[in-house]
Amino acid sequence: MNNPVAKSVAVLVSLLLQVTPSMAHQTAAQQVSSDAKVGTSPWGKDDELGRLNLNTAVQRNLLLSRADWNEVYDLSVEYFVGMPSWQAAGDPTYQIWMTHTPRGAVVDNVLGQGDAVNKHVSYSGSAISMYTHMGTHIDALSHFGLNGEIYNGFHADKHLGDKGWQRSGAETIPPIIARGVLLDIAASKGLTQLADNYRISAEDIQAALQTQQMTLQKGDVVLIRTGRMQDYENAAAYMQNAPGLGMQAARYLAEQGQAMLVGADNLSFESFPSEVTGNYVPVHTYLLAQQGVPIMELVNLESLARDKVYEFVFIAASLKLRGADAAPIRPIAIPLQRE
Repeated sequence: MNNPVAKSVAVLVSLLLQVTPSMAHQTAAQQVSSDAKVGTSPWGKDDELGRLNLNTAVQRNLLLSRADWNEVYDLSVEYFVGMPSWQAAGDPTYQIWMTHTPRGAVVDNVLGQGDAVNKHVSYSGSAISMYTHMGTHIDALSHFGLNGEIYNGFHADKHLGDKGWQRSGAETIPPIIARGVLLDIAASKGLTQLADNYRISAEDIQAALQTQQMTLQKGDVVLIRTGRMQDYENAAAYMQNAPGLGMQAARYLAEQGQAMLVGADNLSFESFPSEVTGNYVPVHTYLLAQQGVPIMELVNLESLARDKVYEFVFIAASLKLRGADAAPIRPIAIPLQRE
């Protein structure tokens, strides 16, 4: 299949088949999943941060005192036209265009500076259009909910307006400095990349921890490597049939591991098709809506995996997009000196 349009259509159809149940299945599903409800925050009825409340000053100071600044790892991806992105629901792809160019400034003279000045001052400007869940990004707690509510009981009827969510929007996400842990699931299995549609289990996480001689601590940022980032420049290969987390693994990270924030190097964090009848994204609703654990996707973990850096200071800040349910984030990792 050499036609790029045909390839895109094929990928889109594949994604839809993975996540869209039949109508008959949906009817039964709604009955099965109707008992699931959003979580209530232990930090109070007005809390919009969930587990990000674990990002304390004491923890930050202790971690930064152990940081080895000789190496800084950039965990973000580049944005470019044709990049991988979630397209199954019809969301826009990334676009960039020039609003001003050196030659155009001379021709249009939009600032009224005249021919000589415009030829001397080379003016470039650009604009972008994108879905907020593109590139390395963080899902706010408003991204997915249950029965019209998001985490801590904020309801779409009351808290969602034409300009976005009035509670738990992306602007509420604070700068994050925390202990980061890389779980290289692929390497722990002796692989460079997990197989298509592989569903990561709690046993896989435990095996990686044992192989890496690591333990999880309350308040960690836990990053899962599947190896799929190696295909990032090939959008069709990256997007189609990606491996990801299953519900068992998600519960392990949230309940046993007490993770503050989780992320992975794949497109949608969890694996498809869904394990749960009546919910096409059960890992997302469990973590975001029930546990208050934000999710990062498309995190570039290849350099950390290459150097076997499994414990580090995780530092990141996302764009303060008011009312949005996600925002681009630029995470970095600084290795920790052994205690």
